[in-house]
Amino acid sequence: MRRLLKRRAAGLRGAVRRPLTALAAGYLVLLALGAVLAPVLTPYDPASTDLDAVLSGPTAAHPLGTDGLGRDVAARLLYGGRISLADAAVAVLTVLAVGAGTGVAAGFLGGLPDRVFTWVTDVMLAVPVLVTLLVVLAVAGDHRIAVMVALGVLMSPGLARLVRGAALTVRNEPYIAAARVSGLPDRHILVRHVLPRVAGPVIVQTSLLSGGALLIDAGLGYLGFGARPPTPAWGSMIAEASSVIGRQPWLLVPPGTVLALAILAFGVLGDTVRDAAAAPAERVPSPPRHRHRTTAAPIVPDAPSTALLSLRDVSVGLPGGHGTTTVVENLTLHVDRGETVGLVGESGCGKSVTARAVLGLVPAGGRITSGTVRFDGLDLAALDPGALRALRGRRIAMISQDPIASLDPLWTAGEQVGELVRRHHGGTRAAVRARALDLLRTAGLPEPERAAARYPHELSGGMAQRVGIAMALAGEPDLLIADEPTTALDVTVQAAILALLRRLQAERGMAILLISHDWDVIAAMCRRAYVMYAGQAVEAGPLPDMLERPRHPYTAGLLGAMPQRARPFERLAAILGTVPDPAHRPAGCRFAPRCRLVTAGCREAPIPVVEAAPGHRTRCVHHEHAGGDGHDRAAAGNP
Repeated sequence: MRRLLKRRAAGLRGAVRRPLTALAAGYLVLLALGAVLAPVLTPYDPASTDLDAVLSGPTAAHPLGTDGLGRDVAARLLYGGRISLADAAVAVLTVLAVGAGTGVAAGFLGGLPDRVFTWVTDVMLAVPVLVTLLVVLAVAGDHRIAVMVALGVLMSPGLARLVRGAALTVRNEPYIAAARVSGLPDRHILVRHVLPRVAGPVIVQTSLLSGGALLIDAGLGYLGFGARPPTPAWGSMIAEASSVIGRQPWLLVPPGTVLALAILAFGVLGDTVRDAAAAPAERVPSPPRHRHRTTAAPIVPDAPSTALLSLRDVSVGLPGGHGTTTVVENLTLHVDRGETVGLVGESGCGKSVTARAVLGLVPAGGRITSGTVRFDGLDLAALDPGALRALRGRRIAMISQDPIASLDPLWTAGEQVGELVRRHHGGTRAAVRARALDLLRTAGLPEPERAAARYPHELSGGMAQRVGIAMALAGEPDLLIADEPTTALDVTVQAAILALLRRLQAERGMAILLISHDWDVIAAMCRRAYVMYAGQAVEAGPLPDMLERPRHPYTAGLLGAMPQRARPFERLAAILGTVPDPAHRPAGCRFAPRCRLVTAGCREAPIPVVEAAPGHRTRCVHHEHAGGDGHDRAAAGNP
């Protein structure tokens, strides 16, 4: 945190060195100092009169002239700044508290709070600000603070909607999902990871609102609703000058120029601070789950009582064009303690959604529509959000396929690892740093001190993935969900990461659910695997048996597309077509449109699960011919 503040302070110092920015900042500082030091800077009382110098222009005695009652204009400008600047500050602080607070909360939380927020802001935006403010003035009378607070509330919807949009964007960033998976509470994520990313729009809008508040305050003073005479304010001074403009035009220049330059300076300063503070290159709670028996058979037998993780008949629905679309259907799998189990399939088959369902982080608007998810005997569906959050990071951790995107660009690697150490174990600053460095060293970084000081954009893909592994290990989890952990890495780094995972598993005895589309990775790590296609598990069993003789054409096609299985001087096998859209899946076998073994019976009705060999189950009526003897290439769709 200290390093981030130093970096931003350095950025601000560099920005202030720009001539225009320095001029704007200096002008605003002079205005504030002039208002505070008014009794020292001018010998005149703002209410004292000099009847011998009424409506005079600039003179030695009165550098900015006098008004219609002979009062010194410079003195009234300085003292008037106290009223005008204070009024604008009250309005802006109210806008920030109401607008930014509600906007970031609605954008980050989503769901019902977001819907209520949208309705309220739509209503408030339809309310005319000045008319409503005049009504408040009629009721509040001389209570300027109450009037400025009301002005701030009326101006807040615009900022609130802008902040909500920025928070919505940040909420969907991978590093926010990674923070949730790590078990960080929402308030911590909001303050540490969301607010810094929405600071830019807030700063720019604050500068514009400051100028707007000054202008509205001056307008109210011009209409006679500001400070009561003889108390000076910039708006009332402009009103007095306009009444005698025919006799002394100069009287309009000092307050008009001061006000116009203040508004312009706020705009220039806001743009500069926004650029300097810019960042370098979600979960919606699931609705109550309605459980019911499903008719489809599970792909594997009941999970043993010793299973660490057990999913039974789990279906996940996401919002679609016509209601809820089922993206994962009747999935049953289990992972034993200390075991590595693979989950294989193309993109769009439901692998990552399954992982998020285990963590209670179903994508926005989605929910588990049926089935149970049990972890170490606990029914995760029955846990309250706090208890479920306590499991994330500490007992269930996750690493993703895009390591750099899963790291917050505003914080160094060491700070992000230390954040999780502090969350899960606590300790002094020195102890947390020492533990963070030890985790980075355990994750295979040869120079953990240097790596800890780097920001995500300074890390290579392999280094970033090792940082992600260190973060996952911070809570000493029993289960690690590795979602495509080597996809973004080259072959050499991929092998190193897999070796690291094997070593960590042997040392810590943790279970791993490895999600991948790469059979080489699965074969190097797992002893059992599940193959998913179009939201269903189509084959499951011991990995050696599955590699030797696949019992589903889809599995055979995936294996046949491996370069290592290519035959000399022949084209590499490929599965023609694509995974069907969840809203338009075939009624029968979902792989039928891409399968060369398809028959009429494959298209008529859902395919039941059969046990093709002991412990080896498949969802295919042609499982005897699905693989081997060249059938894998036919199943893959090759001529």
